[in-house]
Amino acid sequence: MVKVVGVRFKRAGKVYYFDPDQLEIEGGMNVIVETARGVEFGEVVIPPRDVEDDEIVAPLKKVMRIATEDDVKHARENKKKEKEAFGICLQKIKDHNLEMKLIDVEYTFDNNKILFYFTADGRVDFRELVKDLASVFKTRIELRQIGVRDESKMMGGIGVCGRVLCCSSYLGEFQPVSIKMAKEQGLSLNPTKISGNCGRLMCCLKYEQDAYEQIIKKAPKVGAIVDTPDGQGVVVETYLIKETAKVKLDNGNETDLRSYKFDEIKLIKDVAVREESDAESEELKALED
Repeated sequence: MVKVVGVRFKRAGKVYYFDPDQLEIEGGMNVIVETARGVEFGEVVIPPRDVEDDEIVAPLKKVMRIATEDDVKHARENKKKEKEAFGICLQKIKDHNLEMKLIDVEYTFDNNKILFYFTADGRVDFRELVKDLASVFKTRIELRQIGVRDESKMMGGIGVCGRVLCCSSYLGEFQPVSIKMAKEQGLSLNPTKISGNCGRLMCCLKYEQDAYEQIIKKAPKVGAIVDTPDGQGVVVETYLIKETAKVKLDNGNETDLRSYKFDEIKLIKDVAVREESDAESEELKALED
C-alpha cells in the first residue's frame, strides 16, 4: 500500500496522485507539485489515503509544499496573463493566415512554458507562429491540437438537458461511448438527438448502460416467439424500463395483445437482428470518437 493525495489542476480535470511526504494535507487545500510539464499549482481533491501499488505510476512525485498566499496570488496573476496571451495569439494566427481555432491558453505555474490549445480540420504548419510567440513572451511555447470533445470540455456550455456540460463540470476523463449503447437503450438513432455540443455521442449514454445491459439479458427481442401464462405468442414490443413485453397471443384473435413481465415468459424461438445499411452504419459511426 502507498499513501497518496489526489491533485487536480483544472475544474473537471483528471486527478493525479502525489506523495504527501510528511506534510499535513487536507482536502480542499492548494499545493505546489512538480509534474512532467514543470512546477504546477493544484487543488487537493482526494485527501491522504492508502492505495494499492498497481494504482499508481512509479516513481510517485512528492508534494513540494502547501501553497502560500503568495502562491495563490501568483496563480491568479497567471490567469490574467492567460487572457492577455489569448488575445495576442489570436492576432498572430490572423497575421500568419492559419486555418486554426484557438481554444485556450495555459501558463505553467513557474512561467517556464505557455501552452496554446487549438482545433483544426487538418495538420497545421505553425512553426513560424511559435517563433513569433516566443519572441513576444520570451519563454517556451507549446501548441497542442485537440479534438472536439476536449474543445467542449475547455469552453463549456449548456447541454440539451439544460444543465452545464458534464465534461466541463465534473467528468475527469472521457468514457468510451458507442452507437450500440443508443440502440440498446431504445433511443432514436437520429444523429441530432444523440449527439452533444461537440458533435459526438453524448457522454450520458454511458451512465445507465450497465443497468440496461442487465435488463437486456432478460428481455426477448421483438418478433420472438414466446410461451406466456396464457399460451404462445409473438413479442410485438418491449419496455426495458418497466421490464415488460407486449405479446400478441396466437389464438386467432389479431387484437389480443397482453403485457407480461420478462420473468413471466419463456423464449421458444428467437429472431434475427436487422443489420443497418452501409450508408446508415457509416453515418452513425461518425458520431463515435
